[in-house]
Amino acid sequence: MSGYGNEWLWEKLAGITVQNLNKHDFNAHFFYTRKSALDFIFDMVSDFKTFGIGGSDTIRKLGIIDRLLKDGKEVYDHWQEGLTKEEDLAIRLKHGRCDCFLSSANAISATGEIVNVDGVGNRTCAMTFGPKQVILICGMNKVTPDLESALRRIQEVAGPLRAKSLEMDTPCAKTGICTDCNSPQRICRVTTILHRRPMLTPVEIVLINEALGF
Repeated sequence: MSGYGNEWLWEKLAGITVQNLNKHDFNAHFFYTRKSALDFIFDMVSDFKTFGIGGSDTIRKLGIIDRLLKDGKEVYDHWQEGLTKEEDLAIRLKHGRCDCFLSSANAISATGEIVNVDGVGNRTCAMTFGPKQVILICGMNKVTPDLESALRRIQEVAGPLRAKSLEMDTPCAKTGICTDCNSPQRICRVTTILHRRPMLTPVEIVLINEALGF
């Protein structure tokens, strides 16, 4: 039975997802390996000079930031250590004015919607308007059957895991269960659904046939 598992199921799901995303005016692509995905991405962004990086575990685990810096690109990354509040804010604002904004998504539905929940909103703003190009990179673990299950994935999986990873003082970071809290450190404050590609923003969706991010 070797060779069969999540990857095979994800491959079948990806075909439907890519078809529906493209029908919704996104440019969606599916790759079996991270190497082939990264080769595609870096070929696409070779002429861009400035890059915004969303608060994405996926982007960092793929080594994209190091590669961009090695290639001499200007990277706006608010996760750098030692930033003042003013520096952090300045970088977040640049996310909406860069040549290319790179991030992941909290969930993508097989019916062709992209769903995100933010605490600050710089990520959700940048992926809808401002940059010359938006590229969203997602593992197939983030793809759900429909919009309802995409929203549920964020509440039941992505939200608690992200709060835990950031060491937030929220109920979900302790119990793993969302309680729709009013904690000062609540990270689920802004929900966006891209039903179709934003009119003035090119959006590339890169799906990789493995589990990546939260």
